[in-house]
Amino acid sequence: MLDMIKAVLWDFGGVILTSPFEAFRRYETEHDLPLDFIRSVNTTDPHNNAWALMERNEVTPQQFDDLFAAESAALGYKVAGADVLMLLAGDVRPRMVALLDRVKAAGFHVACLTNNIVGGDSPDIARSIQIADIMARFDVIVESSKIGVRKPEPRFYEIACELLGVTPDECVFLDDLGINQAIADLSAALGWT
Repeated sequence: MLDMIKAVLWDFGGVILTSPFEAFRRYETEHDLPLDFIRSVNTTDPHNNAWALMERNEVTPQQFDDLFAAESAALGYKVAGADVLMLLAGDVRPRMVALLDRVKAAGFHVACLTNNIVGGDSPDIARSIQIADIMARFDVIVESSKIGVRKPEPRFYEIACELLGVTPDECVFLDDLGINQAIADLSAALGWT
């Protein structure tokens, strides 16, 4: 099976960077919210909620702020969407960057598949340079905010395969969320390209 693999697809936040879930939990503790409350807001109506709309670049950060506040309030605790956006910057995981380098050196195509937001760049210049250096290692970068679809929508994976010139069964996908991995596995099993 390994000899059939031509490409390794990488999530960014949660794989190359530490997960924003760690920052969410710190925020929840500091604000006396139930643990995993922010994630529960994000998983309520996951394809059409404020989070999904933001990752597909269908709403502005201000609209996200208002929508997320309303969605979280409906679940019992009002959380400003702007607060959540501030929690997204994770720390670089050097071991994962080293692994990315080894995978690329071994001759595999590498792609970054990320659900992201417009304007999510760090104002920290050193961090921006570090992230740009990591992103330059990828053969292809697929960003939800630029293509208008997001993981786990099948089209997201199809676009990545098309850009790399591979089929789903020739890929391995690394992601920190099971729902994204499950859809990628299903795409490969069905032979979607």
